[in-house]
Amino acid sequence: MTGFARFTPLVQSLPATVPFVGPEAIERQKRRAVAARIGANESGFGPSPSVIDAMRAAAATVWMYNDPENFALKQALAAHLGISPAHLAIGEGIDGLLGQIVRLVIEPGQPVVTSLGGYPTFSFHVAGHGGRLVTVPYHEDREDLDGLLDAVRREAAPLVYLANPDNPMGSWWPADRVVEFALALPETTLLVLDEAYGETAPAGTIPPIAALLDRPNVMRTRTFSKAYGLAGARIGAVVTAPDNARAFDKIRNHFGMNRLGTAAALAALADQAYLGDVVTRIADSRARIGEIARGCGLSPLPSATNFVAVDCGRDQLYARAIVDRLMDDHGVFIRMPGVAPLNRCIRISAGPEPEMARLAEALPAVVAALG
Repeated sequence: MTGFARFTPLVQSLPATVPFVGPEAIERQKRRAVAARIGANESGFGPSPSVIDAMRAAAATVWMYNDPENFALKQALAAHLGISPAHLAIGEGIDGLLGQIVRLVIEPGQPVVTSLGGYPTFSFHVAGHGGRLVTVPYHEDREDLDGLLDAVRREAAPLVYLANPDNPMGSWWPADRVVEFALALPETTLLVLDEAYGETAPAGTIPPIAALLDRPNVMRTRTFSKAYGLAGARIGAVVTAPDNARAFDKIRNHFGMNRLGTAAALAALADQAYLGDVVTRIADSRARIGEIARGCGLSPLPSATNFVAVDCGRDQLYARAIVDRLMDDHGVFIRMPGVAPLNRCIRISAGPEPEMARLAEALPAVVAALG
């Protein structure tokens, strides 16, 4: 039996796919439990104890819908960032917000500029809304700002995506270059500046909030999924000009946020001491991953994120073999970029010492076995 005949031609043309294969699916496929979950850029350090307490306290109210205006979270996040709540839109993680942004801006057939091999969920949403992807290769493992700008101008693109720091390579541009890029864009091009890894980046990476705050063609995305340890709660935000923020009310799922996640985000913002501790632990874990990789003859790349891209020095088949053998033989879940030449690398998320110890045992064994 075929599917429903009245699906749109666009939907019928798309593959049924998931941008990321989750560790749960890998466990089902391989019939082996994940022993070290260090592939999805989650925070294995988890949220603070105060956040867990807040979620427990909120559990009894889960029968209620969340406030559809997200008033308390907007107030708290605005105070944290030093802006007005009118500059914020709240959504179900950056992934959900990216879909809304594409829907707000792109009509079928219009060009959207992004990096070849960059964050695949953005490309997934562009395809799902009928946009035409225009991709620019990375240059020296960084997103190519000049190449992205050239593509925008050549295509008269309404939308361009830049992640700083970057996923999947962990690379970054200094704040002044990012601002320069944003100011050079045509006024008719909206920049999505994805700052999911902002908390783990070196000083001078994230532009001051005021630098781009009221530019109508800039939207900056933030998340509680990474350093705050709330990937499963799905809490994201867009920082942008007030008229842009109001536009989300035209299309968003007003009851899409959940009460426990909102309670968790409020408690996480209030516990900045814990955030600082986690950022330090992430940096220590990145260094540990680098040591383990170098000990195997591999080359860790500099990273401003909560993961490390490791150059395996050969081709994608070799990198894929490392990924597969780590899981098959040792239960260590990691990932790799999907597009050449980035796919010569593997990508390992920071994590607590038990996961690092398992990696330190497994990776040398896998590399030795592969020869």
